[in-house]
Amino acid sequence: MAFGRLQRSPSAQPMSDINMTPLIDVMLVLLVIFMITAPLMTSSLKLDLPRTEGAKPTDAPQFVTLAIDPQGRFFWGDEPVSIETLRVRVREAALRNPATEVQLRADKSVTYGRVAELIGVVQEGGLSRVGFVTEAAPEPAR
Repeated sequence: MAFGRLQRSPSAQPMSDINMTPLIDVMLVLLVIFMITAPLMTSSLKLDLPRTEGAKPTDAPQFVTLAIDPQGRFFWGDEPVSIETLRVRVREAALRNPATEVQLRADKSVTYGRVAELIGVVQEGGLSRVGFVTEAAPEPAR
């Protein structure tokens, strides 16, 4: 009986590399999803904004969006807020950056008094740049 050397064949070594292809695929799918949904999430508050011909978008680096719906309620972005909460948030925004612009969106059926009240709260809080958001006027038919 002959005993030879018992040799093991070298087994496969564990792979220490990460396969990046599935990770990249998932990231690209998420990127496409965010690119499609981001424009849809700009504003869920439906307002009938006034139409003007000279309306141009602003390029303010930092801004807050305030809105007044047809019932006269105030909104910070799309969140309904009371007048007291609005005062506090405006003050906080002014402390962070006094050059912050307020972009005011008011339904065209809102009375001037309610808009003036909101502007007063904004100025009292320390912000002085107020921009009125409107819709572009429809093109005349030819």
